[in-house]
Amino acid sequence: MESTFFISHGSPMMSIDESIPARHFLGAWKETVFPQRPKAILIISGHWDTKEPSVNVVHRNETIYDFYNFPKPMYQLKYPAPGAPELAKRVKELLLASGFTRVNEDTKRGLDHGAWVPLMFMYPEADVPVCQLSIQSHRDGTYHYNLGKALEPLKEEGILILGSGSTTHNLRDIHFGDAPVPAWASEFDTWLKDALLEGRYEDVNHYDEKAPHAKKAHPWPDHFYPLHVAMGAAGVNAKAKLIHHSWTNGTLSYASYEFTKNS
Repeated sequence: MESTFFISHGSPMMSIDESIPARHFLGAWKETVFPQRPKAILIISGHWDTKEPSVNVVHRNETIYDFYNFPKPMYQLKYPAPGAPELAKRVKELLLASGFTRVNEDTKRGLDHGAWVPLMFMYPEADVPVCQLSIQSHRDGTYHYNLGKALEPLKEEGILILGSGSTTHNLRDIHFGDAPVPAWASEFDTWLKDALLEGRYEDVNHYDEKAPHAKKAHPWPDHFYPLHVAMGAAGVNAKAKLIHHSWTNGTLSYASYEFTKNS
């Protein structure tokens, strides 16, 4: 695998709402973005936040409905992808070898909606094994970049590394209908795009100091750190490419990026 990816999964409504543009981007994943079939997928979702890095070590992934008061059909969707216990052990091995002092194994947890909702469109057959790795929201961007860096060897082993979060994620400031994008969201989104495409990864690691409206775009960093993991896992001097861009709810950016190592 030459590339790693960060995708913005936005609202869980994408699972049933065909009007969300990112749904069509993800549905065309195998045709237009990534035609190779991965041996397994390692997904880092903003919805699994733990004190230390954790991997799920299961043989079959349960579908976790970690959203509330949404339409009933969403709770009937299933994504029964096989687990990837060998990949989980390999992730643990790489992280421990890179100086992370503790990596926990969760033998019960399945896939949260930050994982299964996008995967449902990307790999609808649910036949590619999936392992999930948690984020640590009390740590910073550099920590998550280094977490990704430790995982770089997986790319040579046929593993697709996928960060799943959101380019902007302020749930206290979302709108309904065709609301215009406010300046703070647009300026943060544009700053990130420019920083990534220009290779200013150190600035992105310190986005909380460097980016305009950083605290407004991410009152909590959990949905942004999967980007840092994908960025780090691509390798030093990786090239970023914007592969999708759309908005919903006025302030939710679905900007998604591919990171490719310069050969």
